[in-house]
Amino acid sequence: MQTTNQVTHLSEVPKQTSLVGKHLFPFILITFLFFLWGMAHNLDSILIPHLKKACELNNRQSTLIDTAVFFAYFIMAIPAGMIIKRFGYKNSIITGLLVFAIGAFLFVPAANTRMYELFLFALFVIGCGLTILETSANPYAAILGPPESSSKRLNLAASFNGLAAMVAPIVGSLFILSGTNYTPDEMAAMPEATKSAYLLGEAASVKMPYIVLGSVLILVAVVVYFMKLPKMKIEPTETEVKPGFFSVLKFSHLSWAVVAQFFYVGAQVCVTSFFIRAAQQGAGLDEKTAAYYLGVYGFLFMAGRFVGTFLLKFIKDYVLLSTYCLLSILLSLVAIYGEGIHVIYALGGLGFFMSIMFPTIFSLGLVGLKSNTETGSSWLVMSIVGGAILPYAMGTLIDIKHDDIQAGYIIPLVCFLVILYFGVFGHKVKI
Repeated sequence: MQTTNQVTHLSEVPKQTSLVGKHLFPFILITFLFFLWGMAHNLDSILIPHLKKACELNNRQSTLIDTAVFFAYFIMAIPAGMIIKRFGYKNSIITGLLVFAIGAFLFVPAANTRMYELFLFALFVIGCGLTILETSANPYAAILGPPESSSKRLNLAASFNGLAAMVAPIVGSLFILSGTNYTPDEMAAMPEATKSAYLLGEAASVKMPYIVLGSVLILVAVVVYFMKLPKMKIEPTETEVKPGFFSVLKFSHLSWAVVAQFFYVGAQVCVTSFFIRAAQQGAGLDEKTAAYYLGVYGFLFMAGRFVGTFLLKFIKDYVLLSTYCLLSILLSLVAIYGEGIHVIYALGGLGFFMSIMFPTIFSLGLVGLKSNTETGSSWLVMSIVGGAILPYAMGTLIDIKHDDIQAGYIIPLVCFLVILYFGVFGHKVKI
């Protein structure tokens, strides 16, 4: 496959040697978008145990929360790429924010009716908005500055996604989780009117956080509309051969990046989705205390992003990725076989070492794609469907193992083995 010179234009951008050059404010805005979709994803970790209780679900059914969100990535990735090509990055970001907001507001009728299917539809709509946002913002952050610092930019922006991983559990603990739990026997003995009032009250607690989130999204969309963002335009030369949507996978490093991203997102969602219940089972914590530790996990995730961004100044991105994978494999074994507080330590450590994986895999997958960057980005976003499939597999395994939450962490363990292969071998560019 022949690829030669091309010109990448970022309007009004001279050659820069700094991380973002003079486009600091647009980069700050893009970084805030990372925080917003981080809030959506990390609130899911609160919703899974909460709606399991409010809607009386089993483990497998509760993971459909992840399935609804991440299946939207698979469905919307190609349309998102088409929206970017047709309307540009700015309009795509606005569209993503508005769709995201609609999904957040749908939580109100879902909570009023306590219909799990309506919750799932709202989450699917949120997922569609997130897909458009991520397909726009990830490559925009990668190219908004010198190519040699794209991994650093993505990791820096994604650090605020990590900040959301700390903030969301705190918000969820304060405004969503009640801390009131009843055993199946206690629920069965409860008068029907009392039981109905309890379940409706649990469902209703999600309304205010999502109304606030939706309102913030509308406000940000208005700000973006009136803001002047630099336009990114990629022009291939006459000699460049541009593959189609499927033939772009002939770039083997992109193909492996898609596989690695599938397993990474699946691993991350598995770890966070069952964190609260693993903390309750493995360390004997109550619901609110477990949510607090999920916030600590989020802090470690954020810290890992900042530390990783610093280390990338001195260590090759694929070397750091491989090292973090090895450590994650060891911590997964502790999460599976450990007892007491050691389970919490292992899960927190996973947050730290998983932190740099998504942006690093993403940037490694886009290396050398040039005018195929949008197509490659769509594939990498489509691979996020791993977050829809692997948690469902983990929930199924947990049900098979008679509610043994720790045994389910075998799934993330396998995921880290796949990512390790990408870090050691699969990332190599072969053109």
